[in-house]
Amino acid sequence: MTPAKWAKVWNERLPDIPLTLVQVPAAEAPEVLRAGEADAGFVRLPVDRTFFSAIPLYTETTVVVVPKDHLITAADEVTLADLADEVLFHPLDDVFDWDAPPGEPAFERPATTPDAIELVAANVGLLVVPQSLARLYHRRDLTYRPVVDAPQSSVALSWPEEATTDLVEDFIGIVRGRTVNSTRGRTAASSPADAKGKRSEQGGSRQSPAAKSPAKSSGKPAGRTTRARTGGGKSAKPAKRGKPRRRS
Repeated sequence: MTPAKWAKVWNERLPDIPLTLVQVPAAEAPEVLRAGEADAGFVRLPVDRTFFSAIPLYTETTVVVVPKDHLITAADEVTLADLADEVLFHPLDDVFDWDAPPGEPAFERPATTPDAIELVAANVGLLVVPQSLARLYHRRDLTYRPVVDAPQSSVALSWPEEATTDLVEDFIGIVRGRTVNSTRGRTAASSPADAKGKRSEQGGSRQSPAAKSPAKSSGKPAGRTTRARTGGGKSAKPAKRGKPRRRS
């Protein structure tokens, strides 16, 4: 995740309320938000919809990471069937919930995605990841190709439903592209109460944990998630940092 553009807009609109971005491992983002260590965050779906609100932002392309001299590089894109005879690593922090992992199993599961990348570079096997992770851990001796029928990973802006403050709404508005003069309203993300009245609701509104309010915001490069906080205090609740100007 690269939330710098949103942080810039935040600083322009709310210069008296610092916004701190902190990078955390993607798997830890939900607990960071639950603990109140961040106000909002960019996380991978799904998340606990009974606790978090979430606004889906985009779905990533899935790719296979291979050595530059691998036969797969001759193709522009591949399918899972093309990988059936390849050794594929499934690290313990794999973001995909495979029903049946493709390819030949490796002798052991790497602890982390970076560890798996090192093994790919050693020509031991291949790795299927979201494209942002392939870019994050890019090496000169590796490349990647899209896997057209592989599972995909979605990224969302998320926060605890009960911690939806005015500052959280401000940050949501910035991420959604609202202008400074836009009327701020309740976000489209569903709440636990909404879920009772809308049983037909499709998953997408509140699905991924990240952080509490825009005073702390979390954004991750796909493999890692950043959390953000205002000021330097540990809990750094926006309300304690100062009250934003009320909009009439």
